[in-house]
Amino acid sequence: MPGSEVRKRVAAHRAELRRRGLRPIQIWVPDTRAPGFVEEARRQSRLVDADRAEFEDVMAFIEHHCAWPEEDTDIPAYDAPG
Repeated sequence: MPGSEVRKRVAAHRAELRRRGLRPIQIWVPDTRAPGFVEEARRQSRLVDADRAEFEDVMAFIEHHCAWPEEDTDIPAYDAPG
């Protein structure tokens, strides 16, 4: 059966990832292809753009969370298994 070979490769790939210390998780994200998504994104962007204080809060949040500060030594380094 052709599908069984694919299942074996996928299982082997997942086993290797687990061996490396990774685990699968499932997350749900907005469907950017859904009807109305673009319009809603534009609506929300316009609301933020119209309120300068909100805009500055959003930008501060993004800047704060987009990268680790190099001087922050309280965050432990990640040691990959293996």
